[in-house]
Parts: sequence; C-alpha cells; structure tokens
Amino acid sequence: MITAGQAAELTGAVITGSAETVIHRLAKIEDAGSGDLSFLERDIYAKYHETTGASVLFVKPGFTKSRPEITYLEVKNPYLSFVAVLNRFFAPEFKLTGISPSAYIDPTAKIGANCAIGQNVVIEANCVIGDNTKIFHNTVISRDTKIGNNALIFQNVSIREECIIGNNVILQPGVVIGGDGFGFVPDSKGVYNKVWQKGNVIIEDDVEIGANTCIDRAAMGSTIVRKGVKMDNMVQIAHGAEIGENSVLSALSGVAGSSILGKNCIVAAQVGIADHLRVTDGAIILAQSGVSRSIDKPGMYFGYPAKEHRLAQRLEVHTRNLPEYADRIKALEKKIAELEEKLGSK
Repeated sequence: MITAGQAAELTGAVITGSAETVIHRLAKIEDAGSGDLSFLERDIYAKYHETTGASVLFVKPGFTKSRPEITYLEVKNPYLSFVAVLNRFFAPEFKLTGISPSAYIDPTAKIGANCAIGQNVVIEANCVIGDNTKIFHNTVISRDTKIGNNALIFQNVSIREECIIGNNVILQPGVVIGGDGFGFVPDSKGVYNKVWQKGNVIIEDDVEIGANTCIDRAAMGSTIVRKGVKMDNMVQIAHGAEIGENSVLSALSGVAGSSILGKNCIVAAQVGIADHLRVTDGAIILAQSGVSRSIDKPGMYFGYPAKEHRLAQRLEVHTRNLPEYADRIKALEKKIAELEEKLGSK
C-alpha cells in the first residue's frame, strides 16, 4: 500500500487531487476500482476515462481532468511511470528460501551467500552460483557453469556444461541454455554425421529469456547474448549466433547459426533470420518476415524476403491489384488488336 504522493515523488508527476489518496493495487483502466492506480496513454483507451473506478490515474500533461474524485498524476510517459511504481512498490515476491533437502549439489560447486535452491535441483561439479540467486524446482545446471549474482532461474530450466550467465539474469520456465547446435554433415552416401558442439553459451548481465526458449551452444567458440537483451517465449537462437545489446526478440522468432543481430534491434513475432548474416544496429523487423540477406542500414523491414518497409508496402499494394492489372492489360491488348485490324484493312 502506498499513497499518490509516493507515486508522484518516484516519477516526478504533477498532482491534481489529494496526495494522500491510498493505492492498494495496480489495474488496467477498464478494470480498475476504488484504491487502484492505472494509466491512460493511448487515445484508444480514452473512452474508459468516464467509467473507470480508478482512484489514481497517470495521464499526459494537458489531459482534461474532468473527474474530481480521481487523483491525476501528470507525466510525460504514463505507462513508463506506471511500470516504475510497479517495480518499486508492487513487484511480485518469488518465495523460495534455503536449500531443499532433495537438491543435489556437488561438493566442488560453490554457492554464494543468500541463495535459495528448490526441490530436485541438480548442480554439478565445479559450478559457481553467485549471491542472492534463486534456482527453482527441477532445474539442472551441468558442470563448470558459472551464474552471476541476483539471478532468477525458474522451474525446469536446463543449463548445459561450461556456460556463463551474468548478473540479474531471469530465465523463465523450460529454458534450455547450451543444448547442442543443429550441426550435421552429409557424407557421400547422404548419411548425416553429427558434429559435436564443443563451444558454450555466454549470457551477459540484465538479460531475460522467456519460457521454452532455446539458446544452442556453439560448435566452436561461443553463442553470445549481450547485455540487456529480452527474449519472448519459444525463441530459437542457433549455434554461434550473437544477439546485440538491448535487442528484443518476440515469440517464435529464430536466428540461425553464426548470424549477428546488432544493438537495439526489434525482432517481431515469427521472424526468421537465415544463417551467416549480419543485421545492423537499430533494425526493426516486422512480424513474419524472413531475412535472407544481411541488413546494413537501420530502419523498418517487412516481408519475405525482408525489404525496407515502404518498398514492401508498395509491392504489397501492387500484388493485391494484380487481378485488376491483368484485366486492364487484356482490355488494352484487345484495343490494340482492334486498332491493328483497322490499320491493316486500309
């Protein structure tokens, strides 16, 4: 429980109404009731302003504050301010303390201060676990793996041998780090021979990886996820790929082997990036696009193969109009034939 004044102090908001208004929970504007804090940022949600039951509302400067029973908090970015309050005062608690008797920790492993380890967790030889890290039930951490401080590793995560994971990393349930990359070589008879993957995975600080995402180990060297990267559920990062700082990847996207994604890129859902490519810093690849060539210029890309967005839109318009174009061409051909027939008869 906090007050509107505390929320304003944290976010630098200008208050209209009572700073003593109590906030018990956070809610969407359409669902909010008495004691709730919400926010209004996009115009499409403005219709809920007259009916919301929220007691406190983040709004943009200049918003018409027509309901005296609401305490308004004016900020430049209402959603970002809402998130700041969430993270400071209402963040979820993941209750796990101590080390479960059912966990197996190899005697050579080093466990930091104030760690919590759940039921049936396995930590193999020579692993190093940093301070304040929580490892939930049924997770397996293979030999010679290093995990930094303040990591949050949820249930049923698998981390293979010799991987390195930084500080403040969150691994959602079912994540697999360091599984073998998809490496096979056909012989003269067409039989595929396995290429054992001898590298590892390096995940830098402040990374979050969504449920059931897989990051494969490199054949040689490392698959690298740079600082601040965020991945959605069921993302596939292949062997030897590198994901640049503060890039985000949405669900069902994939980066093939040895490709490099730059810094601050946005990869939307169901995007595929082919192998051995480079995508420059700041590229935005829209949903269901297929990247078959390197992208060397920042901007927005769409389609298969992925093209600059404006070009892709123009091509899409022409594609939709192909039946009309065909009819017009037939009509023109008919007129030309008629003209030729007239000219030939003279």
